[in-house]
Amino acid sequence: MAQTLVLRDRCLVSFSLLGGVILGLTVLALLNLTVKELADIPHVVQVAADAKVIDSIVLTMGAGANAVAILMIFGVPLAYVLARTNFRGKGLVETIVDIPLMLPHTVAGLLVYMLFMKRGLIGAPFYNIGFHFEDAYPGIVIAMLFVASPYFVNSAREGFEKVPVHLENVARTLGASRFSAFRHIVLPLSARDIYNGMIFAWGRAIGEFAAIIMIAYYPMVISTLIYYRFTTSGIKESSTVAFVMIIACFAVFMTLRYLSRFIGRHDDRV
Repeated sequence: MAQTLVLRDRCLVSFSLLGGVILGLTVLALLNLTVKELADIPHVVQVAADAKVIDSIVLTMGAGANAVAILMIFGVPLAYVLARTNFRGKGLVETIVDIPLMLPHTVAGLLVYMLFMKRGLIGAPFYNIGFHFEDAYPGIVIAMLFVASPYFVNSAREGFEKVPVHLENVARTLGASRFSAFRHIVLPLSARDIYNGMIFAWGRAIGEFAAIIMIAYYPMVISTLIYYRFTTSGIKESSTVAFVMIIACFAVFMTLRYLSRFIGRHDDRV
């Protein structure tokens, strides 16, 4: 028994060391930037108080939230269908859902731009009634939605698949409709997975650059602003903006992770 525990501990230590390489790389990159920025705190405060930086961060996070809200409306039904049904061509549908994961960001941006530009298949009718996607807030949201959709749909689908089908079947034999069973049983039991999918999708959305810049250079999201400051003012100015964004993201994601503890706490899946 003692020898088995030692072997298990060795395995755990080995895995921790190997996994620590990835963690260490992220920590090292963050520390490298943090040390340099804290050496000039007045400059950090000045950049953090810059109205353009604040507006850009708020714009980025707000657009990401809007993209996730749209994903919830259309992504939850899609995820449920994929989790609960088997049909000819399901593999093709799942591949289409995952395509934004595999595409280079510039390709994703080109696809979005060609569809929503002023002469695009979707963009043209909207442009004719005065609704713009190019260099406009809706274009940012659409680009974010496109690249973030697989994260939300796949996470929600995994949550739905964890809920035993027999729970729905019991509810339906008692007179509940499929939608009622979904709303009262499946959705609550999948809340944590859906919430995590929202976090992943939102994080992916606010981190996008190439897809956004191709359809909407203006108004500037934070990634575009950082690129602009880098090309016009150099690394010092852009790195400080990046540092401010990292602090904002760290605070927001820590809060979201903390709140996730209270989502689906009484998950009684069997």
